[in-house]
Amino acid sequence: MTLRSRLRPADAMSIGTVGLRARRVRATLSALGIAIAIAALVAVLGVAESSKRQLLDELGRQGNLLTVATGQTFDGRPTPLPTTAQAMIARIPPVLATTAVGNVEDATVRRTDRIPPQNTNGINVLAAQPSLPATLSARVLRGSYLGPPAEQYPETVLGYSAAQSLGIDRLDAQTQVFIAGRYFTVIGVLDRVSVAPEIDTAALVSFGVADRLFGLGGVPTRIYLRVDPDQVAAVAAVLGPTASPGNPRDLMVQRPSDVILARLQAKGAFVGLFLGLGAIALLVAGVGIANIMVISVLERRAEIGLRRALGARRRDVAAQFLLESAALAVIGGAAGIGLGCLATAVAARLAGNPLAIPAEAPLAGLAAALLVGALAGLYPATRAARLPPADALRTL
Repeated sequence: MTLRSRLRPADAMSIGTVGLRARRVRATLSALGIAIAIAALVAVLGVAESSKRQLLDELGRQGNLLTVATGQTFDGRPTPLPTTAQAMIARIPPVLATTAVGNVEDATVRRTDRIPPQNTNGINVLAAQPSLPATLSARVLRGSYLGPPAEQYPETVLGYSAAQSLGIDRLDAQTQVFIAGRYFTVIGVLDRVSVAPEIDTAALVSFGVADRLFGLGGVPTRIYLRVDPDQVAAVAAVLGPTASPGNPRDLMVQRPSDVILARLQAKGAFVGLFLGLGAIALLVAGVGIANIMVISVLERRAEIGLRRALGARRRDVAAQFLLESAALAVIGGAAGIGLGCLATAVAARLAGNPLAIPAEAPLAGLAAALLVGALAGLYPATRAARLPPADALRTL
């Protein structure tokens, strides 16, 4: 009776990792390729999920915001709304809050009067009401918002991008900007208002000052309103006839949160692109492991022949190299998951987003690494198993 060779699982693991322990530098460099690819995949998914979580939170906060505006003149200037529009809109039962802004035409904003008038940096002047921050969920980044004194005195609050364009990063009693031939004291800077980007690039003044100094006449050009979240579509349907009964078709009713949805879709497209690039990097790393394993088989032909001569079966030899390739990939995959999570945490903190890593991302990364390692080791393992013992022993 012929005795059959048996290889216990513990012995298989020990033999399968002997090559990694003997050639640590080579193993580390091979695992590094897998680690970088898996880290890229996990980081892409993590950063995308963190950004998506932030956008969804913002969508939840801004989903019940609507805007009403008229069209533009031939030169791109907004046309005014009826003076009764805001009052009529506020009477719609589901409307919770309203605020309006009025565009001040031909008003330039410069740091000083020595700057040429044409260097406006694209900053507009808007008359704004005290209710603007609460209605738009806008946060004052520095200083304060327009209060009762701003109705009498030349004071302004800058949008985030406007402050950056003017080089204003701190406020004091002497911080001023030159608006339409007069110096205004900058009393505050707003944080970014993603649902109303026109606020970011504007210098806000009170309606009282805009009426007295610029002849605005208290006429708004855009109205923002918060409504009952369950009644958004119903309110949007009646806004035109309510705000301008005579010309309802001239009004544009928009839902700013649609911009957030578009950003979500755009991010989804980019995630797919980056995942494809990560998959290519993982494929390249797998080819590198396969190359290293083929070299390992050639270097260890004598060992393979000796094991076969002592009774090891072909499948035992194949299992040795498959385990070595898989272990190499798993080690790299585990390191890559750690690096990817760290990169996600750093990116989320820098961007101010909540940290969110999909639970399936680390599992999928580890599974992908194991699959690539197994496939990369398949050919070298088969080649090692087919080596004739006599030919292999000649290399001793």
